[in-house]
Formats: sequence, structure tokens, C-alpha cells
Amino acid sequence: MSMREVFEKNPDRRYIMFGGKGGLGKTTFSAAAAYWLAKQGYKVLVFSVDPQASLSDIFKRDIFGKGAVEIMQNLYAQEIDADQRIHEYQEEIRQKIRDMYGMEEIPEEIENYIQAAAAEPAMEESAIFDEVVDIVVGGKYDYYIYDLVPLGHALYYLSMASVYDQWIDKITALRTEMEEYAQVAAVMQRDKESEEDQILKELQYIKTRINTSSGILTDKQKTAFFFVVTPEEMIILDTKKAAGLFAKFDVPLSGYIVNRVIPEELRGGNIPEYLRNRMEMQKKYLAEIDQVFGGEVLARIPEFERDITGLPMIERMAEVMFGGVQ
Repeated sequence: MSMREVFEKNPDRRYIMFGGKGGLGKTTFSAAAAYWLAKQGYKVLVFSVDPQASLSDIFKRDIFGKGAVEIMQNLYAQEIDADQRIHEYQEEIRQKIRDMYGMEEIPEEIENYIQAAAAEPAMEESAIFDEVVDIVVGGKYDYYIYDLVPLGHALYYLSMASVYDQWIDKITALRTEMEEYAQVAAVMQRDKESEEDQILKELQYIKTRINTSSGILTDKQKTAFFFVVTPEEMIILDTKKAAGLFAKFDVPLSGYIVNRVIPEELRGGNIPEYLRNRMEMQKKYLAEIDQVFGGEVLARIPEFERDITGLPMIERMAEVMFGGVQ
């Protein structure tokens, strides 16, 4: 099956992800797939969850932190600014404290805690995850294409939904148990919503958002995940391991794309020994890829003579991936 057939035979798969080790071409394929789908008349958003995003470089547009930017008709791109999201978090927390406790000013010790929490190592990933939830539950686009972070971080990102879910379940259960004791002791006023009840509602709201997002990521009817691999020994080994790990999160794997294949037509003639050796090495690993991944290999993408940046080069890539853009 080809890339075009995967999309044509599975029209309900509207959440598309390209994953793999860093530097293999995930961003390029994300941009090319978005371009091709936009040319088919679909409204498409391609967005990066990588703090070191490169969609701006691919499209030759400054889009970082600017929300969804229109690249061309039907095609929008977005790079998430985690720092901006964290600042928004901080202000949301301050406002909730003001509303909940009737404060005009945030006490210094609480402000210090808010500032310290924002510097936690996981805060950036949490901010990105929350922004992704906002994007995918918005329902403004026909297709959502995730430009995922490298594999190790992607696994963390995919696991965050279940981690958050379990944590909120525990907090909710504890709060419910506390409420039962309070009712028995007649401590709480029945005609007045307590501060804890407001917190509980907030947790349940977060839980609903997370479940919606994680449900999309593991929905075989709605989601397609493509691994990007190159004909190199370590890349093949890492991809095999990663595919097994992703399976544990029930991420629906749709196939593999082999990138940076040296064109066979270069084999003839008087070519440099270095290039001849590279081609022989690739021939060996391409055979291994076919053996390991078999019919799940959807495309072999040749090494291009220049970087894939700007719409004309993105169109060329889309033509190779999908066999034309019309």
C-alpha cells in the first residue's frame, strides 16, 4: 500500500503523526503531507510539539508563538511557545486564587511558589501537552498533523495522558472520601459550595480534556502514526525498539517511510568510491528494512539535492510521497 492509498482508504483518520529519531525528516514529511492534503481541498493544521521547532524554517515563515498562521489556502501551521503558555498558566493560577479566596493581592509566599513551579523540568512538556489538547479539541480543521518530538520525548508526551489521568483519579477519590467524612461530621454547609468542591470541578474538567486528547491518540479509526526510518543500522534498531514501546500505548501504527535513499540511477558511470560504498551499504540496509518491516513500508524517499524549504520544494516532496498533488 502507498501513502496515497492509506489516506484514501481511511478517510476518517484525521489525526496524523510522523515520528522517529531526531534529524530523520519528520518535520519535512509533516509539512509535505499537510501541503498535499490542503491541495485536495481539506483544511489542514500542521503543528509542532517540539520546543526546538523547525516549521518556521521549512515554510520560510516566522510562525513561532503566533498561533495558527495561514501558509496558503487551506494550510495552516503552528509552533507552540511553551514559555508563553507557562506565563498564561501562572496568571490563571493567580486569578483562580483571587476568585476563590477573595484576595486582591497574591501573598508573597504563594507568588514565590507559583514562580518556582514554573521552573520545574516537566513544566515545559506539560504546557505543550495542554496546548495540544486545546488545539485538537477545538475541531476547526479537517486534518491535524503532529510534528512530534524525537522518540524519547514523544514516548513521554504520549504517556502524559495516562499519568495525568491516574493522578487526577487519585485526587478525585481522596476528595470524595473527605467529603463523605465531612458530611458525616456535619462540617460542610450544604447550601454553599466549598472551596474544595471548586477544586474538584477544576480537576474533573482537566480530566475530561485529557481523556479527549488521549482518546484521539489511541483511536485506530481516527489516528495514523508513521515511523520515519533511514537505511542505517542504528536507526533500524532504534525504530524496532520504539515501535514496540509505542505499541504499549496502543498508538495505531500505519506504516514506515524510508527517507534519504540515494537514487539508483547514480550507480552507473564513474562515481566516487565514497558514493559507491554508501550505495552498497544502503542496499544492504534497505533489504533489512524490507525484511523487518515488510509490507508496512509505504514509501522510499530519495535524497534530494537541496534542503526541503519553501513551498516549491515542499511540493516536490509531496509529489514523491503521494504521487502528485492534484
